[in-house]
Amino acid sequence: MFPQASPAKLAARFTALSVALAPVSTSARAEAGQRKLLSAIASKAPATLGQVAAAIGRGAPAVSRSVDVLVRAGLVERTADPDNRRRLALRLTLEGEARLAASHSDNPGLEEKFARIPQSELRALERAIEILERLPD
Repeated sequence: MFPQASPAKLAARFTALSVALAPVSTSARAEAGQRKLLSAIASKAPATLGQVAAAIGRGAPAVSRSVDVLVRAGLVERTADPDNRRRLALRLTLEGEARLAASHSDNPGLEEKFARIPQSELRALERAIEILERLPD
């Protein structure tokens, strides 16, 4: 039988494995942050800055600066909220929606490794990832 799993040991093993399998570059980290922000805006649209900040767990000033970058890139539009002129409503542009919907691979090397895994084991990995994605912050 298997001994009871220790959260501390599992966390340590997972961290070591994730670093070994998927070293994260600065550009990949920025892309992931951008996708998280786009996703939060899309899920709350028309979103307020406060809603987006709460959804991604960052402060409003930092989110405001990030949204500015996305607006300049043509991925997000900011409009006056018709119910409250002091508040801005955030929405994805068509280009922002396309960017969010686009398939991406932040780690082509890891994708190649996964391509060599049998489909039954890929399903098990997918299930494990779904569990990890549901963990509260």
